[in-house]
Amino acid sequence: MKKTLLSLGLLAGLLGPAAPAARAWGVVGHRVITQVAVYELPTAMQAFYFRHLPELARLSTAPDERRGQDPQEGSRHFIRLDHYSEDNPFAKIPRTYDEAVEKFSADTLQKYGTLPWAVLDAKQQLVAAFRARDTVAIILRSAELSHYAADAFVPLHTTVNYDGQLTGQTGLLALWENQLPERFLKDYKLDGEESKVLKDPLAAIWLVLQNSYGFLTSTYDLEAKTSKGLKAQTKYTFSHRFGRTQRRYSDAFADAYEKEVGGMVAFRLKGASPLVASLWLTAWQEAGRPDLAQLLVPPKLSKEEKDHLTTQLKAWKANTLYQDQLLLALQKEKKSVDADEIKAAEGEAAPPPPPELVAPAAPKQKAPLTPAATAPPAKAKAKTKGPEGTNKQKATDFTW
Repeated sequence: MKKTLLSLGLLAGLLGPAAPAARAWGVVGHRVITQVAVYELPTAMQAFYFRHLPELARLSTAPDERRGQDPQEGSRHFIRLDHYSEDNPFAKIPRTYDEAVEKFSADTLQKYGTLPWAVLDAKQQLVAAFRARDTVAIILRSAELSHYAADAFVPLHTTVNYDGQLTGQTGLLALWENQLPERFLKDYKLDGEESKVLKDPLAAIWLVLQNSYGFLTSTYDLEAKTSKGLKAQTKYTFSHRFGRTQRRYSDAFADAYEKEVGGMVAFRLKGASPLVASLWLTAWQEAGRPDLAQLLVPPKLSKEEKDHLTTQLKAWKANTLYQDQLLLALQKEKKSVDADEIKAAEGEAAPPPPPELVAPAAPKQKAPLTPAATAPPAKAKAKTKGPEGTNKQKATDFTW
C-alpha cells in the first residue's frame, strides 16, 4: 500500500533557503543531469518520472542545501583519494564501507569523504521506497541518488587539493563545476545513452571516481597554461553576494579556460545522466519492478503530458534542449507546487496542499551506510600538485 508521508512542497519548505556557497555541479548542473536522466529511462519507468520531473529536478540540489544543518552531510559529496595514497589510492582503499572502516576508522572516512558509499546507501533507500510504493520517498530518494552520483563525475571531488588551494589556484572548484557549465551549457551535448541494469553498482561508481581522479592533471595544468601572461586584475574579479565579498575567476578567464578544458567538463556532465538513470533502473529492478502506473492518478499521462514528453525526447535526441528552452534549470521556478502533482493511491486521502515553496531541499537522513560487494582494485592515472610540486601516478584509464 502506497504511503503518503509529506508533500514535496512541504519537504522543501521545512529547510528554508539554500546555502550560498557554490557546491557540486551547482543548481544548473545537477538539475540538467537529473532531467536528462529521465529521458534515458525505459518506458515502464519514464511516465512516472516525467510526471514528477519538476519536483525531481528541484530536489536534486537538496543535499547541498542541507549541509549547514546536517554535520554528516558534507562528507557524502567527496572522497579525498590522494590522502590515502598519491601513488595508487585505488589499491589502498577497500571498496566496501565496512572494510574501509575496519582499515581506516569511521572518523577518518568522515573527514576524507564517503561519496561512493553515499551513492550505494541512496540506492538502497530508493529500493526501499519502491518496495513501499511510496511516491514521495521515491522522488526524494531518486533526487538524492542523482546528486551523489553526479558529484562523482567531478575530478576535484577526489582530491585534498579540491579547490586548487594547495597550488595557488583557489577558486578552481567553482570555476570548473559552476562557472563553465552555466556559461557554456548551450555548447554542450546533452544527448546520451539509455539506462541499463548495473550488475555491481558499487563497482560502477568506483570506476567513475577512478576516471575523475585521472582528469586531475589536466584540470590543474590547463589552469596554469591559461594563466600565463595574465595579470591578476584580468584573471580575477570580485563579487558581492549573500553579504560578503569574494574573489573569483573572471568571465574573461573562464572563456579562455573553457577553450582548454571545456571538452572535459562537457564530457563529465554528459556522462553523469546515464549512470543516474541506470542507478534508478537498478533500484527499481532490485525492488521487484513495481508497477509505477499504479502510483499515478490518473494512471496514464494525459495527451498534453504525452505531447510534452514527445517534444522533449525529440529535442534531447537532437541535442536542442537548450535551444528549445526546455531545460527546467534555466526556467523560473513556480512559487508553489500544485497539490495535484502528487496524489494518493486509490483508497487513500490525497496529501494536503503544500505551503509556499521557499527553496528546494529535503529532510535530514542519518541512515547507516549499506555495504555492497567488493570490486577489485584497479589502477588509475593521475598527477596531483601539492606544496612541494607535482606528483605523477602511473596507471590506466577506464570507462564503465
